[in-house]
Order: sequence, then structure tokens, then C-alpha cells
Amino acid sequence: MTRILIDNVDYLLTVDQHDNILEHASVVIEDTRIAAVDRADAIAARYQGSHFDRVIDGRRTLLMPGLIEAHVHLSEQLSRGLFPDSLTTRPWVFNWAKPFYAAVDEEAEHWSVLLACLEMIKTGTTCFLDMGSQNDAGITVQAAAQAGMRGITGRHAADVKPEVIPPYWTPEMVAHHFFRDADEALAALETCVKRWNGYADGRIRCWVNIEGKEPCSPELHRGARELAERLGVGTTYHIASSIEEARLSEQKYGLWPVERLERIGALGPNLVLAHVVAIKEHEIALLAQRGTKVAFCPGTSLKIAKGATRIGKYPEMLAAGVTVALGCDGVSASGALDMTRQLYLAAGLFKDARMDAAMIPARQAIRMATIEGARALLWDDEIGSVEVGKRADLILFDLNQVEWVPCNDPVQTLVYAATGSSVKHSIINGTLVMENRRVLTLNEAEVIEQARRLTERVVARSGLKRGQIPITTSLYD
Repeated sequence: MTRILIDNVDYLLTVDQHDNILEHASVVIEDTRIAAVDRADAIAARYQGSHFDRVIDGRRTLLMPGLIEAHVHLSEQLSRGLFPDSLTTRPWVFNWAKPFYAAVDEEAEHWSVLLACLEMIKTGTTCFLDMGSQNDAGITVQAAAQAGMRGITGRHAADVKPEVIPPYWTPEMVAHHFFRDADEALAALETCVKRWNGYADGRIRCWVNIEGKEPCSPELHRGARELAERLGVGTTYHIASSIEEARLSEQKYGLWPVERLERIGALGPNLVLAHVVAIKEHEIALLAQRGTKVAFCPGTSLKIAKGATRIGKYPEMLAAGVTVALGCDGVSASGALDMTRQLYLAAGLFKDARMDAAMIPARQAIRMATIEGARALLWDDEIGSVEVGKRADLILFDLNQVEWVPCNDPVQTLVYAATGSSVKHSIINGTLVMENRRVLTLNEAEVIEQARRLTERVVARSGLKRGQIPITTSLYD
């Protein structure tokens, strides 16, 4: 048995049921799990004379559960800054993202995932829900395992091509993105889950992930949930991600997207819906009734003009008991994979939009990025809080960094002042993966060098050049 002592941290945010905060506390890790949490003097007395394989000095640190990224595109990592910042959701997806994803070959995807994991580790994320690999899901699974991350991925899937294929979509791209029908897509997804779910001693899981929205048939939406239920996993996809999507759904079907999912039997407790910006009041009750989870990506809402503060109803979802987690999305959508940015936005946006300072308090934002994220990922029995028996996924912030001084209230300082660059140590599944800002599982210089090299190739293959690709679209209209 390997035993680690994290000794005498200034603050410990447990994010337990009562949001207890301990001062001058210590944590004992035995192998992969948390064995003890208490005040430092109590831990010292209990373990007097005991041997520890490693002692981490916790003075001038804040310890908390690792941040949980509930919606991310790891294969998008090489596109940072490539797409114009004048795009709304639909042209962003159909005109730019699809050609880019099709250009991501297996080598590029491997290094893209490693680069994303590097950024997540260095900014405090210990677990993610990835939308799915553009190639063999094993590429993402094995790269994430190599990095020491905990996470969920799958095989991206869609089955409805647009009636008219745009001239900048190549035949190879179309073949890459679309299955012939829902049955073919579900068969491939089932094979993927059976092959990769539970990899790396259970640290990496595989779900029945699909793209969602117009590129997916009702049979694929419903079938993904049913297959996931049969396999004992989850599913996730994009829905209600813009007002344009909602209006189109109403025009075609007489229903907004969430209610349509209910009508076709697609909602359920094993489903995480990404974005859900365009939603009506009665649809919130449907989410609560079915136990369906939501991944809110505030950074993406700002960059792609989704309208989260204008039409979004995330405070109402929270009030109705809907599990709302936070996600960074991909780097072309929000810019970075630093979850502390999302904490700040989640806590601040609705205070301003509603002119109500009581909206989404700092403590609630922290829960959205930790235990609620774990609940969305169907992993809250093992991660998301600092409690005895749970997996040791922990991060320590350096309180000697200038944004932490002074620290009159650790909760408010974390949410409104801290950045991911002040994460000092990161522990995943009981293993120290970053120590004093140095990632121990990856060669950082090599990852950066390979990412730069492959970005040039992927961008050239994608054909994405500003001024040549439209910034509007009528696909699926």
C-alpha cells in the first residue's frame, strides 16, 4: 500500500453535502482513495509513528476536489484561434468545425489530446467528458490514460447528411462524419464502448456519444440513450445550442428541441445535454422529471453569441433541481480549457444579466465545477468531493501567488480572483501528476513542439481560409 500525507493545508474545501471548509487540515491518501480528512493536529495524533511514502507540505495552499470538465472537444485542441470570432453557432459548426475535424488524422488527434490534457492538468482539471474521437476512440483513450487523466470519451456519430453538400465539404469529410443510418452508427458505438470502457483500471470510460441536433435522426437520439442504458454507461450530445436551432425546430416540428427530445423518448438520467441555451420554462420541468443533466459552457456562449444571459435559464434549472455542470467546450469555441474561467463566468453572468447579486453564489459555482460535474458524469459516488472513501482526485492552489493575497474568504478568492495558473499540485487517482507546476506524466516541451508541427498540416488539409469560407449558413434549414 502506498500512503501519502498532504499536511497542514491552510484551507480545505470539501464540497461535501454541507460545503464544509476546514482550516489547517490534512488529508491521508492510501493507494487511490482518500483515507482520512481532518484537522492537521487530529491527523498527526491519529497517525503518530506511521510511515508515509510521501509527505506534501500543504502550508500556504488551498486543497479542493479536482475540477470536472463536463463538455470538451479534445480533438479540437489544434484549432485555437483559427476560426473567426464573428461566427454564430450554426456557421461555426457546419462551415468551420466540420472541415477542421475531418482534417484531424490519427497522429494529429493523439497529440491534440495530449496537448488538451496538458492544459487541463496545469489548470486544475482532473476529469473530463469528451464529445468523442474523430478517428478510433482508442487514440483518445490511450492518450488520456498516458497523461494520467480521468475521463470519458467515445466515438463521435451522426447519420443525417444535409440535402445539399457545401462545396467546401470534401467527399472524404462526408464519409468521415456520417454513418449510413442510426443502426450502423449504434453498432459502431456499441463496439467502441465494449472495447474501451473501463480502460486504465477504470480511470477512462467510454460512452455512447453522438453529435446531436439536425445531423442526428430521432432514431439515433433515442437509440443512443437506450443503448447507453443497456450497456450501463451514459450518453451526451449538443442540443438547444442557439435560438436559431430552436426556431428551426419549431418551424419543422412545432416544438423546441428539449420538448421534441421528450416526445421521441430521448430524455433520461444517463444523458448529458451540452449547452441548452434555448429552452422554455415548461421544458425545464421535463429535464428535472427525467433526471437529464446539462453542461453549461459560459465561455462558449460569450464567444459564439449563444445568448446565455439573454435567453438562458440556468438559474431556473438549478432551482428546479436539474444537475447543471460546467464545461469549457473546445478551444475554438471558448479559447481555453481553464475551468477557473468558467467558475468566474458562471458566478457573475447572471448577477449582471438579472441585476440580482444573489444569483449563483460563488459556492454554487464551485459545486457546478466539482460535485455536480461528477453527478453529470455518473461518477459522484467516487469523485467530486473530498470525503473518506472517494478517489483521491485533488488539486492544491498556491496561496503565495499574488491573486490569492490577501485571502479573506477562500471561496470568493477562488471564484473571482484565482486563475488556473496558480494550481501548484495535482493528484489524480492517488497519483501525483503535477508537482510545483511541473507535469510528471508528459514531456511538456515535446507535446508543444509536436502540436505546433501538426497544426500546420491539419490547417492546410482543412482548407479553412478566412475570406473563402462563408460565415453564414442555411444547412438543414
